[in-house]
Amino acid sequence: MDIQEAISQLKQFRQELHEAFDHRADALMELLDALSSTPHARSVAELSLSPFFRRGYGSAYDALAHLFQASEPETAEEERRAWEQMVLRLKVRYLPSPQQRKFWLLGTDAVSIARLFAHTLEDRGYVYQPNVPRGNKPITIGHQYSAQVMYPEKDPSSDPPWVFPLSTRRIRSEETATAVGSEQIDALMEDETLPFHEELCVHVADSTYSAVLFLGSTEKHKNLVNVVRSRSNRVFYRQPPPVEGKRKPGRPPWYGEPFSLKDPTTWGEPDAVEETTLTPCKGHTYRVQLEGWHDLLMRGKKDLPMHPKPFTLIRVRVLDEQDHPIFKHTLWLVVMGQRRQELSLVEAWEAYGQRFDVEHYFRFGKQRLLMAAFQTPEVDHEENWLEFVSLAYVQLWLAREVVEALPRPWEQYLPQPEGQVASPSAVQRDFGRILREIGAPAQPPKPRGNSPGRAKGTCLERRKRHRVVKKGQKTRKTASSST
Repeated sequence: MDIQEAISQLKQFRQELHEAFDHRADALMELLDALSSTPHARSVAELSLSPFFRRGYGSAYDALAHLFQASEPETAEEERRAWEQMVLRLKVRYLPSPQQRKFWLLGTDAVSIARLFAHTLEDRGYVYQPNVPRGNKPITIGHQYSAQVMYPEKDPSSDPPWVFPLSTRRIRSEETATAVGSEQIDALMEDETLPFHEELCVHVADSTYSAVLFLGSTEKHKNLVNVVRSRSNRVFYRQPPPVEGKRKPGRPPWYGEPFSLKDPTTWGEPDAVEETTLTPCKGHTYRVQLEGWHDLLMRGKKDLPMHPKPFTLIRVRVLDEQDHPIFKHTLWLVVMGQRRQELSLVEAWEAYGQRFDVEHYFRFGKQRLLMAAFQTPEVDHEENWLEFVSLAYVQLWLAREVVEALPRPWEQYLPQPEGQVASPSAVQRDFGRILREIGAPAQPPKPRGNSPGRAKGTCLERRKRHRVVKKGQKTRKTASSST
């Protein structure tokens, strides 16, 4: 794509997005530009100091409150899902079709938003918090969001880890990440207006999504293949042996011999073996050995049987020149889906290798796009902000072809490779110049005088304080021993 085409695409996206805002469209577009061009802001209020935001800081919070508003509280959930789908369709129009891969690559992961001291914020719970001092529990108090992204094609050795955010949904305290991720997959795959509705889609996720509730509920989509990491202590099963002679009364067996990941004596010979190479950014080349076992089974649940849903299990080992493993633990991948046979072992492993790019999206969102810095006592406003951050990231992604290198004084002597895609930080650093060249669809504010403010003697009601939701421990049912 040449520069003029990229500029035209960016301007068209901004114009369509401006028209999609039902309320406070001008203030929302200016706030989006301020967020996309201010790398070092520490709060949402500080974005009002940007030259691209020509309003007061109060307009920023008022605009976010009107990003989505339900007409009735009883239909708020249904209306928000319809609005999210409308925004998704708008964003996907600018997603290029895969040229090198034969499938679209999707991903789902959960991100935690810490709100330790927001005592008036509803439905706070104990959520995962990484990078804590050693010895402490990796938890914090706040909300958790499920982010679904599309992974664009890239050169693994040189291109930055861009992703394309599709949808962001809050995980309530009574829900799980796998249940919300399954709902997002259903909304995505069942939308006939999306370009990949009938094409092969590969979904990659971490071990959390290897649960039966996620794999079993998403296997119904004919063109979806899940590639998820499995814990190394799980036990799978082979196909049951064929019944010889007269069949015995009762239900036939669903599972055969066990396949324990931590017991090599139960593995047997793999059904397929492939090899490839891995070249990280440091330049070393390693040999990757892939072993696959087809048509394995996992135990299901009473209302979700898994014996009719076989999968392929892949064992990944990365070896050095002396055939010593590089990593301490072996990587196990579960490949499940009705079209899983269309993927080779190498293609499944390479697809999963791009999964970690969503972690860079979370890191960049928290460090540069204030993903976790919006302070509000309203849950709806916080959900609006997470969706707003994804729109800013999509805008930066569309501008990656237009950016010019702006090295800092200590970076002037670093090599500047030609043809390399700019990183999200580099695009945000130069996005102010891009805005000055392409202009903004928002109209300047009109002075309307001073607000009268609250009436004298007004007494505001104290906000209700909410307890932190703590989920109870699951108790395993055991049969009572007879005396």
